[in-house]
Amino acid sequence: MNVEDLQWQANSRGGVFPRVVDCLVEHGHLDLVVQAAGERGDWFCARAAVRELCAAQEFERAWVVIKPLADTGWLPAVSAGADILLLWGRVEDALALARPDEATWQDGEACRAYAEVLVKAGRVDEAITLLEPHLVDGRVLPSLVAMTEGQGSDERVLGLIVPLAEEARRVQAEGRSSSWWRALDLQAEVLERSGRVEEAIRILGADVAARRYGPQNTVQSYVELLARHGRIEELRQAATGGQAREALPPLVSALKDAGRAREAETLLRGFIAATDYPGSFQALLMGLLAEQGRIDEAVEVVRPTFENPWDGLLYPAVHMLAEKGLHERALRLLDECSPEFLEKTHWVPANRWWLMEETGRCRQAIAEVEATPDLDADERAATIAPLLALDGRPDEAIELLRSHAGVSEAAYLAELLIGQNRADEALAAIPSVAAQREHAQRPWGD
Repeated sequence: MNVEDLQWQANSRGGVFPRVVDCLVEHGHLDLVVQAAGERGDWFCARAAVRELCAAQEFERAWVVIKPLADTGWLPAVSAGADILLLWGRVEDALALARPDEATWQDGEACRAYAEVLVKAGRVDEAITLLEPHLVDGRVLPSLVAMTEGQGSDERVLGLIVPLAEEARRVQAEGRSSSWWRALDLQAEVLERSGRVEEAIRILGADVAARRYGPQNTVQSYVELLARHGRIEELRQAATGGQAREALPPLVSALKDAGRAREAETLLRGFIAATDYPGSFQALLMGLLAEQGRIDEAVEVVRPTFENPWDGLLYPAVHMLAEKGLHERALRLLDECSPEFLEKTHWVPANRWWLMEETGRCRQAIAEVEATPDLDADERAATIAPLLALDGRPDEAIELLRSHAGVSEAAYLAELLIGQNRADEALAAIPSVAAQREHAQRPWGD
């Protein structure tokens, strides 16, 4: 067990796949999850075990699970260990675990993790003081804002944010890029949560008007702020003033919530008619109409786009129908596709087989998959196995997956085995972290 392996698991959702861990827990195999956390050094098993054990107030057992991972110094495991100790009432031990050593005291992430523990221990002022020298790290300021919410320290936090926001405004006014762009959104966020909504809207609205945009679009934060407070007219002004892409979704939602769905529909149809690239507006209108049960109209709104190679909305339309339980209608849309479109589009067959599965036509789908020449043996097995299982043939599905065992198929194989109360076999079917990492490094197609 080492930091590199743990970080790879977290980044790649590797090790024992999270959905398999959840399946084990749901089927009553918590002891096996605890065992796998220790024997495999598995992060997702450890995380789930800690969650379940803490919910049962088995803090000592949870600590035994997390301690080997926390001992590596990997920050997510250290934070998880500190949370257990806090729940257990061992506050000083939690602080000692999370406290950076001399080598990491200058590391913003380590101090951020320690500050979160300080806040949970009720020592908010210490946490803020700790993070002040690290605000130059762009990841620390958002964390400071998040961890201090509801802690009665908004004025002090604003005192740190405002100078950074003003610096961002000054630098951007000079045409230069600012490293403090997030301070604009965060200033408004803290003002809003402290009850100063009008001030938040005024300041962030001025930033939008001055086109003070960072990598995270300030317009998005502004329209979401307006939407949270039902400011329909300001949202309309933003939508008609050049920010339609960001402002229309919350405006449509606000109008609908206010019982003004027809007004939202008229607005969207106007934008669709007035632009050469109306795809996002058509998708919004489709959703609005579908929510009102006007399914035929919803489909017709987007039908002209279906075979557009850049802005086609066939895929969203198919899934909209499926979400409404209209799988046969969704299938008909796919059956209407031209041969030329199907030749250039790769997502249609898999979605067709999924829809056939949903309508109970598993055997027909299996026959189509077997007759498809473009699938290699592993792809064919991964596609047919779920169809076999849903057709009441789980043993055949398991044997098929075993004969084409690979990292990609391991999660579904494990879920089938768990469903048959073969949890030990399920875990054994999951490749080790080393094997998964080696597989991930292979060139595509190998």
